[in-house]
Parts: sequence; structure tokens; C-alpha cells
Amino acid sequence: MFRQDSYAPIGIFDSGVGGLTVAKAIMNLMPNEDILYFGDTAHMPYGEKSKEAIIKYSLEISEFLYQKGVKVLVIACNSASATAYEALCEYWKERLPIVNVIDPVVEYVCEQHFANIGIIGTKATINSGVYSRKIQESCSNVTVNSKATPLLAGMVEEGLAGTEVSRALIKHYLRDQRFDQLDCMILGCTHYPLIQEDIKAFFKEQIKILDTPSITAAHLRQVLIDTSLRSPSTYHGEYHFYLSDLTESFKEIASYFLGFQPVLEHVVL
Repeated sequence: MFRQDSYAPIGIFDSGVGGLTVAKAIMNLMPNEDILYFGDTAHMPYGEKSKEAIIKYSLEISEFLYQKGVKVLVIACNSASATAYEALCEYWKERLPIVNVIDPVVEYVCEQHFANIGIIGTKATINSGVYSRKIQESCSNVTVNSKATPLLAGMVEEGLAGTEVSRALIKHYLRDQRFDQLDCMILGCTHYPLIQEDIKAFFKEQIKILDTPSITAAHLRQVLIDTSLRSPSTYHGEYHFYLSDLTESFKEIASYFLGFQPVLEHVVL
């Protein structure tokens, strides 16, 4: 049985700072919810890891967050969503609702009736084929063009978003004829919204860049409503952040992006 404590926190995890884009969208949409965030900075980026390693890390983190009392788990990482979601669902079935960042986006793009969709992400996400498979299962008349862009997440983690390095890498990856006639682009890595403005500029704002964190947050809100786990609207949420390796880059990027200096706690799993 799922925990029935609506005051319990939402658990969110990612390999690093990328999942903060999802966390911030949740904070904005549901400021009444407590959040426990785990950044697995000791093992980032997940996109270069094996499926077995990603599942192992995901299970260990989910166990840690469950012991901290979370009422729902959000996999704020496309690589983990692509490779570990089914394993987590099997492990936590009937005990903990699991939300990934892929299925809500697939549902959204099919509802919008896009004809030509681009997807960029890590090697783990793109090589899994999960986006292409799920989109074409749900709306078979769609053209999907996917490309691995493995250096972008590491570049963001290094604090280089919005720099000439960022713009050069984006140009290197996106100057691809498969992306010439897109209706929309899915940013298939939660780090990428941090360079969303540079991606929009590359496409001269002629295509829709999906706000994937907000799509995931809206889906999570519905899950909490359906399971009667929404925190009362009068409650003011609190936020706690755990890292498997305390890095200066995470601290700097998190404080800039979130607009406040989070207290970071080092945890060895």
C-alpha cells in the first residue's frame, strides 16, 4: 500500500544538477510540497554508464529516499528513466508511486499532434530508443529524429551554460539535416533546459522547444491528486538536498538556478 501521509515529501533524484530543472518546476507549481533532492554527483553523468550500473544507483538512491519518508519518487533523469524505471516500478510496486520524465512528455507530444519531432539526449537515453518507440506506439504517423549529444550534460555540470563553449557545442550537434524541418524539439536530458535559450537561438525560435520539466511537474500533480497525496494548500514546503559528492560546481549552479543557496548534505550510500 502507498503511504497515505499527504505531508510526506516528494523524492527527486538525478545524476547531478539537471534534475534541479524538474525540482524547480515542481516548486513553482506546488509550493506547498516538501522536496528531498538527491544528486548522484559521484557517478555523473549517467548517460555514459551501463544499464546495470544505472539500475544499481537508482535502487540505492530510491531506498535512501524511501527511508527518509518520501510519498512519491520522481526520476528526474532521462537516462535513469529510460533504463531503470521498470526495475524501480517492480521493486516498489504497491509501496511507492514512481514518476519518470519520459512518459509525460510522450503523452504531451501525441496530444499536440506534432508531425516531425526531434530528440536530443545522452547516449543511454538515445541508444535505448525509448522515446522513439513510445511516441510511435502512441501516434504512429509521427516522424522522430533522435541524436545523442553526450558532451552537453558534462558542459552544463562544469558551469559553462550560456557561454561560447555552450553555443559551439550546440551548433556542432544540432547542425544536422535531420533537424531541418522540425515542429518541436524534446530536450531528452534534464540538464538541457539550462541551455534552452541557446537552443532556441540556434533554431531562431522557429520551432517549439518543449518545457519538459513543467510537463513532468503537471503530471506529478495529477498523480498526487489521484492518490490523495497532495499536501494541503496552506502548507509551505521545505527543501532538502543530498549529494553523493559535494562539488563546488553543483553548489554554484544550484544557487544561481534556484535563486537561493541550498544547504547540501553529503551522503555515502
